[in-house]
Parts: sequence; C-alpha cells; structure tokens
Amino acid sequence: MTISKKDLQALKKEIKALERKMDKLIAAAEKNKKVKAAKKAPAKKSPLKKKTAQPTATDQVLKIVTRSKKGVNAATLMAKTGFNQKKISNIIQRIYKQGKIARVGKGIYMRA
Repeated sequence: MTISKKDLQALKKEIKALERKMDKLIAAAEKNKKVKAAKKAPAKKSPLKKKTAQPTATDQVLKIVTRSKKGVNAATLMAKTGFNQKKISNIIQRIYKQGKIARVGKGIYMRA
C-alpha cells in the first residue's frame, strides 16, 4: 500500500475545497447572527401606570350622603370633607336639583 503523489495532490484539493465550504458556512452563520440581532425588537418599556382620577367634590359629598342611614347635615359634611360652607351648600343644591338626594328635615339630607 503505497501512497502516490497523485493521491496526495487529490487529497490536498479536497481539503482546500472543504476549507472554502467551511469559510462560506461561517460567513453565512455570522451574517444570520447579525440579521437576527438587528431584527431583535427593542426592549419594551413598562407600561405607564394610569393615574386614577380623583373623585370630584360632588362625588365625595354624594358618597357621604348615600352612606348615611339617618341623613347628614352641612356641618357633618364640612367636617368629613374639609370643604367650606359655601362649597358644601353649592354642592348640596346642585345634587338636590339633580334628584340624587332628598331633604328629610331642615338641613338634613339623604339619598333619594
């Protein structure tokens, strides 16, 4: 079993051909890696938390009045909400006209 010069040259050519194929495969793999990195979606930011709407002054007063079983007066509403007399009386007048509350006695209001 002797190895001739022609056999060695043929083997050398095959090795070079394999080397070129390997270079092409490596280049293709690197190209795919770059493309995938470029296509990668940017990191998503956490969604902004929505600020919950503060209840309006009318909502606050109406909530207190509707919770009351016996009814409330303006002084109680002022103490619980911190609003002044004029603001409380305006709110009461407005929601009374809307029919959401009813007068049960002088200065005492309940839900309608």
